[in-house]
Formats: sequence, structure tokens, C-alpha cells
Amino acid sequence: MEKSRLIIVANRLPVTVSEENGAQPCSGGLVSAIDSYLDAGGKKRSDFDEVFWAGCPGCSPSVWQQHAHRLPKTNYEYIPAFVTQKDYEGYYNGFSNSTLWPLFHYFPSYVEYNDEHYEQYKAINWVFAETLLNYLRPGDTVWIHDYHLLPLAGLLRKAMPALTIGFFLHIPFPSFELFRLLPRPWQTELLEGMLGADLVGFHTIDYAAHFLQSVQSILGLDNHLHTVQYNDRLVKVDVFPISIDYEKFHSGYELPEVAERRKIIQSEFQDKKIMFSIDRLDYTKGIYNRLAGYELFLQKNPEYREKVVLVVVIIPSRDMIGKYVERKKMIDETISSINSRLGNLHWQPVIYRYNSISFEELIALYTCSHLALVTPLRDGMNLIAKEFVSSRKDHRGVLVLSEMAGAARELTEALSINPNDINEIAAAIGEGLEMSPEEQGQRLQAMQQRIAGYDVRTWANDFLHQLDAIKARQENYKVSFLDEYSGREIVSAYRAASKRLLLLDYDGTLVPFAPRPEDATPGPELMRLVEELCSDTRNDIYIISGRDAAFLNKWFGRFAINLIAEHGARVRLSDGGWISRAHHHYEWKGKLRQIMENYAKRCPLTFVEEKEYSVAWHFRNASQDQAKLRCAELLTEVNEFTRNLDLQVLMGNKVLEVRKHGINKGIPVRKMLSKGYDFILAAGDDETDEDVFKVLDGQPGCYTIKIGSSASYAAFNLSTPAMMIALLRRIGHVTRPLVTIE
Repeated sequence: MEKSRLIIVANRLPVTVSEENGAQPCSGGLVSAIDSYLDAGGKKRSDFDEVFWAGCPGCSPSVWQQHAHRLPKTNYEYIPAFVTQKDYEGYYNGFSNSTLWPLFHYFPSYVEYNDEHYEQYKAINWVFAETLLNYLRPGDTVWIHDYHLLPLAGLLRKAMPALTIGFFLHIPFPSFELFRLLPRPWQTELLEGMLGADLVGFHTIDYAAHFLQSVQSILGLDNHLHTVQYNDRLVKVDVFPISIDYEKFHSGYELPEVAERRKIIQSEFQDKKIMFSIDRLDYTKGIYNRLAGYELFLQKNPEYREKVVLVVVIIPSRDMIGKYVERKKMIDETISSINSRLGNLHWQPVIYRYNSISFEELIALYTCSHLALVTPLRDGMNLIAKEFVSSRKDHRGVLVLSEMAGAARELTEALSINPNDINEIAAAIGEGLEMSPEEQGQRLQAMQQRIAGYDVRTWANDFLHQLDAIKARQENYKVSFLDEYSGREIVSAYRAASKRLLLLDYDGTLVPFAPRPEDATPGPELMRLVEELCSDTRNDIYIISGRDAAFLNKWFGRFAINLIAEHGARVRLSDGGWISRAHHHYEWKGKLRQIMENYAKRCPLTFVEEKEYSVAWHFRNASQDQAKLRCAELLTEVNEFTRNLDLQVLMGNKVLEVRKHGINKGIPVRKMLSKGYDFILAAGDDETDEDVFKVLDGQPGCYTIKIGSSASYAAFNLSTPAMMIALLRRIGHVTRPLVTIE
């Protein structure tokens, strides 16, 4: 039996190798998270016999070989991806950090659109793919991290379809209105790359929702409960707020070196309240606004002058990029201005350091501060906020936190501020400095409990558990054409049953699609077949269709058959009249029809169909290239219109439909299962029928059939409606010639 293996993939290895300095370990949020998870022997760690980490080593193959024997001992083996310096520069400082980073952090004016950088970005992702393919086996689990490697999952999936692939984005995913600023081919390629994963993870529900809207608007792919059907696979999109090693920071309070450093800092500022701020150099961190808010606080509250101090630590980062150099200069000048205008010989309002600090010094600063300022303009998560809260074993201190940080979704007891409002920052500083020790303790304990309950080990376990879960679901979502043996089994089961349920879709299942829906009428053979099946008293037959009640009634109303129209909105049982299961909403229908009619005018051979409970835009007959473009635009407009309405936007088989939310074919089917059927046959051809297949999954005596060659929750596939009709004739023993019913 082959060993199970986990391969972590990130832009850089957790070690940097150079000719001058040899092998040096790297720090960072991801390295800390993975190390904490593996050091703890997490649930998943015990399931993997081997763990690897793939990334760029920052050196040539020869230098790597020279120092390979001196690499630090870790929980994983290294897989170096060697790249050229020129391509790496365009991939990293170019596309990754001058295009994706500012766009995803809502700084569109900072974005550079450079074709050469994008080609270099793709080239480096190809290098990663080729490097990994030399190591990978089909049963391996690959966990890809962050925006540098958005195309990688798709590249690996094409080469090794059996891989288990997870992707986690550590930064925000922007709204569709921002993502669409990218050139259209880039949008498509990046999204398709991410959908090569089995599980796509984000920090917050907002980021996941933005991603799903982009997938729907650009690729035309709908989702059901955050699961997308793509290339005959299910891709799960879920939320996993990354965390920290809570115990490491909580127990760090009592480390002797921390206690000593804390004592020194408190002695130096013994008569002052200390505020603390630490960030990597970046324009997204809101450092300038934070300083402006602090200055405003001092101006509005002169009694605090010489009684407070703000310790600002900035860690150097990306100082080869122009925007970062500009930001460093602005921060330096602002701090100098505050100190010169408000300070004096005995007091500097801001103590400024521009370098990295040790873990012990960091904890000492966290734990002697009266207030921590974490005010990014936009941040995927921000672990500094969690570190500060976790370190306060003394239950003292106040966190001022930007509502634009992902951490704000969890740390709701912090003082929340809008980082663009310096008045709000100034007010929060005043509130925090005046907060009673009792209130500080209550807020901190609540946040600590939350972080301890979902620490970094839980985060990793959760992600890998959900990755296992979606792989298990994919086993039931497949293409499996009905063979002769299975066909005979269905016929035998039908004939042996005493109470049967037949659930049949109409378009694409009983009849082929037609250029216009009204042309897809049932022929004489189908009508005779329905009559024969209905004449058997052991059969309960339902036609469950997206068609309206008038159409179904016209063609099948004469039979003792149950009809379900508009995906479940209206029902007519064989022994009664039509019953409505949804309320009319003529206001939204009229507006949506108008929106869709505008697109029908702009896209030849498309048309709008208005039903009693839904409105649909059909594009089966149009040029598909043009229709795809218009469909993406229409999706955007429809999603905007339905945002606050109880409506569902559904992508069907070359049709975009809007209907009342909560209406689907699976709801009435679920109610039927209590009637004790010993044979059930369900057949359908598109997305709406998957609701039926999922409800019936695992039911005894049940057979589900998808018409078409795409993957499905159905147990079997048949290629065409004609093959479905042949199966129905076979099970019903309909062998005599069929004639027209007048």
C-alpha cells in the first residue's frame, strides 16, 4: 500500500538559501500556521505518512545543492521550484504584487495591467506544475496557498485528474465589479485555475460570495449551497478563517525573557499609557490614517499629552515596488511632523522602529500596551489582532480593530472603527484608554475563548476534513452510462414491485430540445407510452418540468397523471385540480422581463419566456460566443436587481431563469417518499433535476438517470431522450405499434 502524502505549495519555501548566508529559515503567517499544525500532531498529520513543502528557494540549483545538507530540520521535506530571476521578478513584483495585490485589496488606481508580467506569472505557475509533477502520485493531497498560484490547481488537474487539490486564498477576493477590471481572458483563466481545486477556501463569507458571483457572471456557473459543478466535478467553496497558535501566544506572557523585556519597557514609560502598532510595510495597512487619527486625538484631548506614547513598528517589505517606497517616505515624514509639532524635549508622541523584532520582544510589547491599534484599510484576516488578544493572559488591554479586516468578523468585542475615518479612530483611542479594567477583561476573555476554540490546528484540520468530504461527494457525482446488466436489473425491479413511483422531467428527457420551447411537443409514441404507463394502477407517475401549467395541462391533462409545473411552483395531482405553492410577484416579473428583453434585442436569436412564477432568457439558438458575453452581463444586472429580493437566479441548459427562492423539484419529491414505494425511477437532464437526484440518493429500490453525458448525482446516464423512451417502453412491456391519439 502506497504511503499517503500531503504536499503544501506556496510561493516560497520556508527556508531561503544563498551563497553568502547559506540556509536561513523564513518566518511568516503561513509558515507559523503550518508549523504549529504539524508540531501539534494534528488529526490530519497522523493521516499523512509524508509531508512535503514546494516553493521557490531563492537560489540557483547549484547553490541549493551546495547547501542542501545543511537545511534546517523540519516536519516536511523540501521540493524546490527553480525559476529565472527575470521571470520571477515579473511574476512576483509584477503581476502578483502590482496587479493582483492592489486589485484584491480595493486599490484599483494602483493596479498595473502589463501583458508581459501576466505571461511571466503564467510561466512561473507552469514551472511549479512541472516541478510538482515529477514528485506527485495520483492519490496525493496537494494544498496550494495564495494569490501567487491562482492557475496552478487547474494545471495540475489537467495533468493528473485523480489528485486531491485544495486551494486557500490568504487575501480578500474582491467584488465582481473590481475583479472584472482585469482583461477578460485573465478573468477566465484565473477563475478556471482556481476551480481546478476540489475545495476553494476563503477567510470570510464575503470573499466566498464575491468569488461565486464572479464565477457565475464570467463563467456562467451557478452554485448550490456553495458547490459549483465544473467540468463534471463538484468544487466546494467554503470559509476557513485562519488563526494562530493560541497556546503559544497565551503562555508567552510568562516566558522569563518576555517578563524581563516587559519590565524594561514599563520602566521606560512608567508614567505613560502605551499604545502599540505593528505592521508589514504596505499601503493597505492604513498606517497613515492611524497616525492621523492619533494626532487628532492629541489635538482634541490635550490633557493626554506627555501621558501617552504610540510605539510604531514597521517591518520592511517589498521595498523594490514604487508604491511601497512612496508609502515609507510618507510614514517617515508624518511621524517626524507629529513629533516635531506636538512633542518636546521630554516627550516623543511616536516611538518609531523600521525593522523586524523577535517573538519575545513582540509579546513584551503586546502585554505592556494599554491599547493595540490594528487599522488596515483592507486585510484578508490580520493575525496581529488575534496575537494581541491571545497574549493578554492578564486580561488587560484594548483592541481597536478595523471593520475592513477579516478578523473583525470574529473579534466582535474589539472597538470597531472605519479606517478611513480619522475622527472615529481618535474617538476609539479615547474610549479605549478610558475603558475600565472590568470591561477590558470581559471583552478579552470572550475573544480569547473564540480564538482558542478555532486555533490554527483547528483551521488546518477543518480545511483538510472538508477536502476529504468533497472528495467523498464527488464519488457520487459521476458519469456512469447504463449498461445492459443494469438495464435488466431496472426492468426486473419494476415488474416485481407492487407500488411504483416514476418521476420524469420533460424537455431534454422525454423530448429533444427544440429551437423554441413551444415546438418541443410530445409525439404520438410518447403519448401512447404515457397512456400505457398510466393505465397500470401500480404506477404513480409525475412529470416534473420547468414548463408552465398551461402547457402540461394541454398535453397530459387527459391522463391519470400527476403534473408539477415551473420546477414545483404549481402541482396538479391526478385526482384533483392545480394547487399553487408560491405567491405571485408581478412587480419583479415585469421589471425582470424588461431587463431580459433589452438583452434579447442586443443578442440575435435569443428570446424571453415569461411563466406564471418565473422569467427566463433563452440563448440556445444564438451564436454561443456572443451569447456567453451577453449572459455574463445579464447575470451581473440580474444579480444586482435580485440582491434584496427572495428570488433565485438559475443557469440551466442554455437558459438563464429567475424564480421564487425555495422552489425546486426536490421539495415535492421529498414529501412523496413517505408513501411506501418499493420502486422509484427518476430521470432528468439538467441542473434543476439534481435536486431530485440528491433527495433520492440512498433510497432503497430507487434508480436515477441523467440524460446526457455530464456528471451527475444520478446513478446512471443515458445519452438521448430516445434512449430514455426506449427504457420506459421496455419496463412497461409496451411492444405493440404505437398510434396517434386523437
